[in-house]
Amino acid sequence: MDLISKHNVVHRFERRQLLIAINCVAGLAIFFFGYDQGMMGSVNVSIDYGVNRMGFGEIDPDANVAQVKVNNALLQGGIVSVYYLGTLVGCLLGGWIGEKVGRIKVMALGAIWGVVGASLQTSAMNPSWMICARLVNGIGTGMLNVIVPVWATETASHTSRGQFVAIEFTLNIFGVVVAYWLGFGCSFVGGGKSPFVWRFPIAFQIIPLLFLFVIVFFFPESPRWLVKVGREAEARYILGRLRGEDEYGLAEAEFQDIRNVAELEKKSGKVNSYFFMFWDVMPKWMGGGTSGSLHIGRRVQLVIWLQILQEWIGIAGVTIYANDIFNQAGYSVFKSRWIAGINDISYMFSTLIAVFTLDRLGRRVTLYWGCVVMGISMFLAGGFSRLSQNNQDDPHLKAAYGAAGAAFTFVFTAGFGATWLTVPWLYPAEIFPLQVRAKGNAWGVVGWSIGNGWTVLLLPTMFKNISEKTFYVFGACNAISIPIVWAFYPESNQRTLEEMDLLFADNSWFTWDAERTFARLKEENPDLVQAAQRHQSVVSGNMDALEKGRQPSRGMSLPGQKGSPDGSDTNEKAS
Repeated sequence: MDLISKHNVVHRFERRQLLIAINCVAGLAIFFFGYDQGMMGSVNVSIDYGVNRMGFGEIDPDANVAQVKVNNALLQGGIVSVYYLGTLVGCLLGGWIGEKVGRIKVMALGAIWGVVGASLQTSAMNPSWMICARLVNGIGTGMLNVIVPVWATETASHTSRGQFVAIEFTLNIFGVVVAYWLGFGCSFVGGGKSPFVWRFPIAFQIIPLLFLFVIVFFFPESPRWLVKVGREAEARYILGRLRGEDEYGLAEAEFQDIRNVAELEKKSGKVNSYFFMFWDVMPKWMGGGTSGSLHIGRRVQLVIWLQILQEWIGIAGVTIYANDIFNQAGYSVFKSRWIAGINDISYMFSTLIAVFTLDRLGRRVTLYWGCVVMGISMFLAGGFSRLSQNNQDDPHLKAAYGAAGAAFTFVFTAGFGATWLTVPWLYPAEIFPLQVRAKGNAWGVVGWSIGNGWTVLLLPTMFKNISEKTFYVFGACNAISIPIVWAFYPESNQRTLEEMDLLFADNSWFTWDAERTFARLKEENPDLVQAAQRHQSVVSGNMDALEKGRQPSRGMSLPGQKGSPDGSDTNEKAS
């Protein structure tokens, strides 16, 4: 394949080896994401950073060891949360660029942008400087967050998408672990008062970013994006290598499905801009419903709120303010810090559960059992923390209740790592049509940015004013999430990316209606089920029929398109 550089790994590897290589690069990008999040937990407790440079605290005169006593929680939270404003801007920018120039170039741009942001943070001398640096760094992270899951899902097989993305998020939490323990080790330099304590951990992230920038150009572009922009020869070759030369028929059938579904999506509505995607959820008389039976606006709302829920079930607080949580459980400053580090390690290993269960149990069941475990853990952690604080005069009871509260924090993070860590990032990358997949995933990152920024900004004030009752808020959010997922989020597991248009074809928001319509369309179009086995396209031979407005004899047709089995016209209905 002369159109692809001879140095590209697609010529050297195929099938699982190529997928593993792609997953390693995607994991490196996600590692940076995790490192950047976990880093601030150590930076915030640095004396030179909090007292001398940022000025949001003072040295606590009552503590046995030198530590920062925060007296301006709003400034501390603002410096942390402005990063998420950057990720919001970065994801929208990255999604827009990704649809035009491809997934690989956006990954490279995000990496080099992150290097600039990390350099500015490392050299920060005052709050204004740090706020601007955090904003810049967030933009780079947003670009990577929006494009990496899309690249990973567009190259993986539909039977193993969950597993591959789950592996990437194991590396994400490995980044959190590295950031935390590196910061913990640096905290002993100069008695904890040296600028090295916080400047070196920030600078360290430049290393993986530079490596990512260099190596990403040796990896193949998404075959689905290549089909979208008309570079079909490259797409066919890459898809053949991903599925294997001995399975050429399967790869060719998948290629034909991608090409034909892409053509169908182009005819289903005009929703290529962020505004139209968001506004599409509105009634037709207000200018909505422009995507027809694709229901892009509904998908946008689902991914935004799934990411917001992910943050409000408690992980933002446990990750960034772990030291404060264990302090409230009754532990000393030093002991709180190393316990938080151990918690991060158990968190990382818990993500391996998702690697082996996500494609077996599905997305919905994974979210259900995660909410049950995490909700119970948050209520019990809050209760035991209160009991510990109420028994200050009894050291034995205080220690016992504190240990119980800390234990349930461990259970919470393990439950999150096995469930909610991965699904809210995987789901947006799965459910959007090819024409707007990067932009669709950007809306998921918008939700994550809003949820994270919102919680991080409020958490210092919440912990200060309502103390352990913050845990009860998180527990209630877990309880609320179960019926929301049950009612509104249809299952995407073991379904191809091209089948998602059928899954969201019904006008109803409810999952039972979506599943019923999906099953009917599959029954009416048996080629959708049998194409891979027969080495044929699921929609071949139907393009002319759709263009002429008559019902195809076989193949895919969406309800609401002219010529669909229900005889309706989506453009005459509100989505």
